[in-house]
Amino acid sequence: MSARSYPAAPVPAVGAVVLHDGAVLLVRRGRAPARGVWAVPGGRVELGETLAEAAEREVREETGVSVRAGEPIWSFDSVIRDEEGRVSFHYVIVDLLADYVSGEPRAQDDALEARWARPEDFPGLLVSRPTLDLLARLGFLPASTPRPPA
Repeated sequence: MSARSYPAAPVPAVGAVVLHDGAVLLVRRGRAPARGVWAVPGGRVELGETLAEAAEREVREETGVSVRAGEPIWSFDSVIRDEEGRVSFHYVIVDLLADYVSGEPRAQDDALEARWARPEDFPGLLVSRPTLDLLARLGFLPASTPRPPA
């Protein structure tokens, strides 16, 4: 059990969709609830941060890449329950489109890996369902891209 599990209230979080040279920036998560799964970089919003500030900080901390966050483009809930039905994780996630500024991805902080991924790379990656859905909505991936179970 981590300090982030079994929250008293939903936790606000952000994701950053960074597109550059025909690829999207992804991280392989190093912590529960999605350890080992590829997703757009992101994490919790800290007290006093705007969504854009949180997205820029999270991308920098997880990948070393500098971005300029733009407007929100999608939001969703991530609610995970344990075997007894108790909420073990509950994030309210707002994804923002972000412009690449500089840097090459390297895993840092709680990311196991960080990379640029092109559409043809996705069949070989375990990617979160929300990330696949979002990238399909943006037209980066075809809607027919296989999705993992819910």
